[in-house]
Amino acid sequence: MSEIINNREYRQKVLKELIRELHDGKSVEEIKPRFEELIKGISPAEISEMEQALIMEGMPVEEIQRLCDVHAAVFKGSIEEIHRPQKPEEVPGHPIHTFKLENAEIRKLVDNEIRPQLELYKNGDTAESLKKLREAFQKLWEIDKHYSRKENLLFPYLEKYGITAPPKVMWGVDDEIRADIKEINNKLSANAQNQNIPLEKAEEAVNRVIEMIFKEENILFPMALETLTEDEWAEIARASDEIGYCMITPEAEWKPARVDVVEKTQKEGVKSQENQGFVEFDAGCLTTEEINAMLNTLPIDITFVDKNDTVKYFTQGKERIFARPKTIIGRKVQNCHPPASVHIVEKIIEDLKSGKKDHEDFWIKMGEKYVYIRYFAVRNEKGEYLGTIEVTQDIAPIQKITGEKRLLSDA
Repeated sequence: MSEIINNREYRQKVLKELIRELHDGKSVEEIKPRFEELIKGISPAEISEMEQALIMEGMPVEEIQRLCDVHAAVFKGSIEEIHRPQKPEEVPGHPIHTFKLENAEIRKLVDNEIRPQLELYKNGDTAESLKKLREAFQKLWEIDKHYSRKENLLFPYLEKYGITAPPKVMWGVDDEIRADIKEINNKLSANAQNQNIPLEKAEEAVNRVIEMIFKEENILFPMALETLTEDEWAEIARASDEIGYCMITPEAEWKPARVDVVEKTQKEGVKSQENQGFVEFDAGCLTTEEINAMLNTLPIDITFVDKNDTVKYFTQGKERIFARPKTIIGRKVQNCHPPASVHIVEKIIEDLKSGKKDHEDFWIKMGEKYVYIRYFAVRNEKGEYLGTIEVTQDIAPIQKITGEKRLLSDA
């Protein structure tokens, strides 16, 4: 494990050096052989970390933004980890599927309408081509909705996970593209038939639009798919209608798959205790109200995942360490975590389910909290696996305890 970490740190260091060399004036061709050899199999997350590190070390965002087109061109031949085995972006209605549909329409507009008409305009067919260019660039302005959804819905979730540099850089480029399209639209609207339009500006704008599509589909989207949970994608999908779409309408409403745990329990032949008023245990009995209140009062967070890996229950204490929306009930536990950590979740459950382990513990620093996370296999008297229980607690106050306390507190 330490070897992997050291290799990653070394690669990160050299990646930063290469970007700095580009910054200092070296050409793409000069550094490309070394770059390609170094970053075989590079993930979008590492690109993010590289840009983040450069900004943290003091390089202005504008400088990275200036290099963005250059290193994107190099990455074109280097990124192998573009697609995940399961592809949410292929499901109609998923935000990434919608973004890609829009990108396909933008490409068609640029390749089939704008570029041909720019060529005709250069060759003297000014009247008709000017009219068609005006219509095409007005249509291209719909890209503002695409960028707005990306910036206002997707970027905040990436920033929540500490990924701040790529959104900041990309937003700056988006704004420059918007400004170019707006300027071209204004010139086209004001021009008479035989007046010149800014051809170089128009060609540069559509080239940057196409480059942004590359950056989205080969860097941003894979990085987001590695990072966000299905519930977060669902929130993005729900909020997208308010901003609107670019040249398309989503084909379907996308929702994460979930199980109705009450219906499932009844189908399995387990009687619901809801109408009985109380539940009998090995030692005593409690009403359902008492059970719910008691578990929510405990100074720990509890989550239960059944034998089929479905989230079936979690406590709702006043101050949870990790937020749990009720929408996770009935979801596969794997889908409630960022894709980058799913393999850890699956390994924990596999070990508990198989009997290889009975529990697994972790402890992490979270600001002033020292969080102790424990996973236990839940088995019946026959030793049959029923599920996994996660217990989370802030043990920082416990670690501060010294001496003895034998008297009641005044308050």
